[in-house]
Amino acid sequence: MSNFVFYDFETSSSNKQWGQIIEVGAILVDDQLNELDRFESRSRLSPGIIPEAMSLIVTKTSPKKLKETNLSHYEMVKQFVDKLKTWGKVTFIGWNNIEFDQIFWRNTLFQNLQYPFTSTTNGNKEGDLLNLARAANLYYPNTLKNAINKKGNLEYKLDTMAPLNGIKHAAHTAIGDCGATLEIAKIIKKKAASVWDSSLLTSNKDESLKIIKSEKLFCANEFYYGKVVPFVQTFVCQHPIYQWPKTFDLKHDPAIYMDMPVQTLKEELKKAPKVLRTCRHNKHPIVMNPSYIDQFEEYKLIGINKLTKRAEIVRKNKKFAEKVELILRDEAQEKAETQSQEDICEEESLYNFPPPEDNKALAGFHDTEWDKKLLYLQKFKDKRFHYFGKKLLYQEKPDLLPKEDYDEIHNTIKKRVLSTSENKKWNTIPRTYKEIDDLRIKFEKNKETEKLKMLEEINVYVEELEKAYSRA
Repeated sequence: MSNFVFYDFETSSSNKQWGQIIEVGAILVDDQLNELDRFESRSRLSPGIIPEAMSLIVTKTSPKKLKETNLSHYEMVKQFVDKLKTWGKVTFIGWNNIEFDQIFWRNTLFQNLQYPFTSTTNGNKEGDLLNLARAANLYYPNTLKNAINKKGNLEYKLDTMAPLNGIKHAAHTAIGDCGATLEIAKIIKKKAASVWDSSLLTSNKDESLKIIKSEKLFCANEFYYGKVVPFVQTFVCQHPIYQWPKTFDLKHDPAIYMDMPVQTLKEELKKAPKVLRTCRHNKHPIVMNPSYIDQFEEYKLIGINKLTKRAEIVRKNKKFAEKVELILRDEAQEKAETQSQEDICEEESLYNFPPPEDNKALAGFHDTEWDKKLLYLQKFKDKRFHYFGKKLLYQEKPDLLPKEDYDEIHNTIKKRVLSTSENKKWNTIPRTYKEIDDLRIKFEKNKETEKLKMLEEINVYVEELEKAYSRA
């Protein structure tokens, strides 16, 4: 079995395309979760990055910390990439990483001229311990101790779960969150071994898809409205556009739907509760044996024999699958026609894939001396790589940029950060001032003096940034 990398990022913002990673933590462990190596680093903010005040407060990142860090963002990213190469093939694990850290990291790699899909290619896999923790408590109640929120639901916040489960935790530091995530994994591996083992089978999207398609029926859980909800389901088809597996929820009688005309079926599929589910194979679903239905009352009442017969009806009816595919294709087309045709910025274009030969040339950019990097950019056919490469030169070695390129990048950054428009996708100085004002009212009301003190430090820091950009 492969080793695991437990990882976490602290960021300047919750915006995955426009924010910046300011702290990296990662722990390499073997298949028994024994530590082998670790990496931690912090970088300064790059030009044009305006931090969100609340992000700095949550991570306890003072402006002083940001100013005293000598390492640039580019160098921190490069160091982490180089370290990961020495660790070989691994399974990456974080806490809510598939919805946040993984996406943030991919965008960061893309904008730093590194291959962005390293965590799920070349034998690497990725799992999310938040998914795993919810599933562990579902199938083996009380595996983990959780706080209860105001709505009576279990909380899955790392900073509250760690102490409840006897874990020492330096909350909201990258390496601290890695350590807490690792310790929770050890508890799950010990107390809910079958859930842990099942999770390893779906940490690769191709293997996950194979399981979903091949199992006659299976249990998988979803999280919505603050609750973990199990579904016993069977595969119908893949979405014709997005390729997600569409499954049939077997608490419904499939015989009702099999021979419906397409238009009638389309209307029925819109109704709640949903007959069709989406089991996203690339989001680390925890797929379990249907024998667990005895724990789920509505499926237990139906019984495993009847659920199995229902699954057989669905899987044998190819015409039903064809009708579902047709409906899904039409809906996707309708959605595409109503979407905005507004041009997207380079920073938002991760999934507009470049020519394969450009990906092969990425490593050479970093091996090339700084005074030759501008010329190296000519190897790329994709103009976005020219743009990102020049931005990196602007950040690291601005004197090596032609004046025309320097002025273009500089003026774009200045215009962006000083913009008074409220609907910009990136964070701006005026927006941060408003955030600070709103937070000040909240903290004063709650008498949170430490947060107020830090907020004033952030305000001074943003004023310094405003003066610097206004002078430029």
